[in-house]
Amino acid sequence: MIPENIIQYLEGHNVPFDRRPHLRAITAQALAVSLHVSGFQVAKSVILRSDDSLWICVVSAPDTVNLDRVAAVTGAKNLRLAEESEFAPLFPECEVGAEPPFGRLYGIPVVVDEHLRHAEHLLFRAGSHAEALELRFADFENVEAPLTGIIVHDRQREQLSIENDSFSLQP
Repeated sequence: MIPENIIQYLEGHNVPFDRRPHLRAITAQALAVSLHVSGFQVAKSVILRSDDSLWICVVSAPDTVNLDRVAAVTGAKNLRLAEESEFAPLFPECEVGAEPPFGRLYGIPVVVDEHLRHAEHLLFRAGSHAEALELRFADFENVEAPLTGIIVHDRQREQLSIENDSFSLQP
């Protein structure tokens, strides 16, 4: 169940959303499978630690965060994946691993991968492994005002080339 403070946060900012119950899913990819959508329609929160703060990085389920690219976008120094013990206390009403991307609610800066801007609607974890929120990316961007940039490792599917009038993946 999605914590009430998250619902109140969105309603208080007039953000329309749909609640999407699903089978218990621990990973973002499992969430996509459970809801029968592409992993690129699911936004996951990856919590990073820098020298002086935490960051919420919001990326598509199949993507992995590129620390060098995040540092270039944010200016953060010595980035690394945060340990659960470093961030779990900041999200007491949330299940660990289902941290929402609503950094303003928790006082944590947010950086979003540029690729997500192309999605009209996205599914977001919101504190629960059994329910997600679906909302328009534009509404998320308006309420969060995140930093945006390409912060993931290159995707193979974007390395398509045309050879003899057909598409092939480059190794």
